[in-house]
Amino acid sequence: MRFLKIKTVPTLFWSAPEPLTFRPPLVSVALLVIGLVIFGLGEALLIASGAGVSPWTVFAQGVSLHTGWSIGFATFVISALVLLPWIPLRQKPGMGTILNIIIISVVLDVALPFLPRFDSLGLRLAEAAAGVVVTGIGGGIYLIANLGPGPRDGLMTGLQRVTGFPIAHVRGAIEVSVVIIGWLLGGVVGAGTLLFAFGIGPCVAASMSFLQLCFGSRAKD
Repeated sequence: MRFLKIKTVPTLFWSAPEPLTFRPPLVSVALLVIGLVIFGLGEALLIASGAGVSPWTVFAQGVSLHTGWSIGFATFVISALVLLPWIPLRQKPGMGTILNIIIISVVLDVALPFLPRFDSLGLRLAEAAAGVVVTGIGGGIYLIANLGPGPRDGLMTGLQRVTGFPIAHVRGAIEVSVVIIGWLLGGVVGAGTLLFAFGIGPCVAASMSFLQLCFGSRAKD
């Protein structure tokens, strides 16, 4: 369980030198896109399972109930607001910050019609669990590309750097906090939501730790 203690995003062969660059290495862009596609597929599996949406979607549901906004617009506003803490956290946006929003949205629309939907509760929970694992794998790949995290992942890495706590703990704390706020606002929480809230941090950390073990690293955790 050493991966639960990882405190830095590894620097591997596809890591760009700087998040904010106008001429990123082609391999960095390629792995960024692959990671985001996998991430989006994991989110799609969670939605298709019908066992509960991700914590941030619960939050968006709660906000939409109180504002009259659509869930999509509520998600957009929340994403924009999450970027504000980046300023004191000194987080750097990049290509990945923009592509995160675009690619994941496209993958959701493309993948959802083709994913299985089960009646059995056991199979639905298994699909939700698979979604969490797949999302974690994609998150590890695209974060290592170092071309700028998405709004929520940037909040995670920024808070990790400031607090010094392991990535798994920081991500877990963020997701659980968002679930609680969303639920208090009226968002719907399901078993898949809890699986994501408690599982995404360890899955992202395990993904990065595994990739670091396989490909070597210039960074120390």
